[in-house]
This record gives sequence, C-alpha cells and structure tokens, in this order.
Amino acid sequence: MTTPTIYEELRDRIRTDQPVGLCTIIEGPNVAAKLLIAPGRTGRGSLGHPELDRIVTRDALGELEAGRTGVRHYGPQGQTTPEDLADTDTVSVFIESFAPPPQMWIFGAVDFTASLAKVAKVLGYRVTVCDAREVFATRRRFPMADEVLVSWPLPLFEQHGATLGQRDAVCILTHDPKFDVPAVLGAVGTRVGYIGVMGSRTTHAKRMERLAEAGLTATDQIDRLMSPIGLDIGARTPEETAISICAEIIARRTGRSTPSLRDGTGAIHSNS
Repeated sequence: MTTPTIYEELRDRIRTDQPVGLCTIIEGPNVAAKLLIAPGRTGRGSLGHPELDRIVTRDALGELEAGRTGVRHYGPQGQTTPEDLADTDTVSVFIESFAPPPQMWIFGAVDFTASLAKVAKVLGYRVTVCDAREVFATRRRFPMADEVLVSWPLPLFEQHGATLGQRDAVCILTHDPKFDVPAVLGAVGTRVGYIGVMGSRTTHAKRMERLAEAGLTATDQIDRLMSPIGLDIGARTPEETAISICAEIIARRTGRSTPSLRDGTGAIHSNS
C-alpha cells in the first residue's frame, strides 16, 4: 500500500475535521521545504535540520491549538533568541493552521439554550446540546445545534472530553444538582478554555457547597468557573444573555479585561 503524500494526508485530515498544520519555509535556506504536524503524531517531512523541525513543531502545535496562521522566524538550526540569530541566516516559516471549528457544549435543554446555540453558530462554533430528559432534548427544539444528545454529562466527558481545548467552551445552564454538579466536575477535568455556569449568586454558593462535597476543592479548578455566567451588560432576555455569554468567552480567550458578573456584587439582573 502506497504511503500517502504530505498533501494527501493534509487533505484527508481536513476532510475529517482533524487538526493539522502545514509549515513551509518561505525565505532563507531550503525554500519550499515542508513539515506537516498534528497533535499526538510525528511530523511528516522536514525543514532541513532536526532541531529546526523540533522547534517549529512545538510552535506550530501551539498555533494550531489557538487556531492561528502566521509567519515565524528562526535560525537554520532552530535558533530563536536575538543573540543566536545575529550571526546566521534567518529562516522564515509560514505556519498554516487547519483547525476544526471550536466546540461549545451546552448542558441543559432550557429556554436560554436555543438562544445561546444560535449566537454560538453565528460565531462558528460546533454546538452540542446535552440533557438527560428525552422529552426536552429534541432536534425540534434545537434545530440550530449540530448535535442534540439525550445523556448524562459523565458519558460525554468520558468519551469526548479529551477533544476539548482552549478554543472550546462548556456552558452549564441547568439548575438541577443531579446534572450541573457532574457537568462541572467533568468540565474541570478537561483542558477546555471556558466553563460558564448559570445561576444567581445564591444558587452558585449552594452549588459550590455541593461541589465541595463531591471533592472539588482545588482553587485553580474553582477559579475556572465563570458563575454567574456572562458579562455584566444588564442582559435580561435569553437573547441578550446569550450575547453576554459569548462576549465573555471572547474576552477570556483574547485576554481582555471586561466586567464579568462573577466578579461583581448584588443582583445579576437590572430592575431599571
């Protein structure tokens, strides 16, 4: 059986929504040399030196995780510091990322879910709605979602939690302890970039008591929870709340300082 070429493997991975990056030298020694990278596998091809391949692979995997494409500069043997690059040729490498759409998992088939799924689809997310209640988790209620699952949270995290990364989001919109506690526990066990949990400050305080009883006590994990969910923009309707949630996700991903409801005090809904 013939081994697929770099371009054939690139094509196949893109067609099957598997993350992949193509690194090409566009300036310097070995122009047009290529290296194909993907998470969890050895690179295909070479840029001309093993150390350059290693350094570029490391950087390209980071760019792929963030869904970014761009040019980086190295020495012929992977040098990256200004001192090391001062007396050598510069190799410019175009790192082209082919990342699948970011994922949003929404737990709870509630009124806010349809609005959040709609906004998330506009932003390019692949949306999964999950609820254990078969009568509520239906394609008719959520036609905009890519997938509607009748399931408890644990099986979903066990089967697919490893696919979640920094570009992805988990939004827990249910107030049922039997559902939201395992959903939170599953989410903090992944590398997902955003975990938002709906509820008032009182509801969240009670939820935190239940989470502590379930074993969630690590400060770094607790700090990942954005609850009350969303930015403090005075949202009241499901549509406005969906916008506040997605705006918070964007702000967290880009590192912008914004007024999250989690960090405020008092009621989360304006009466004005």
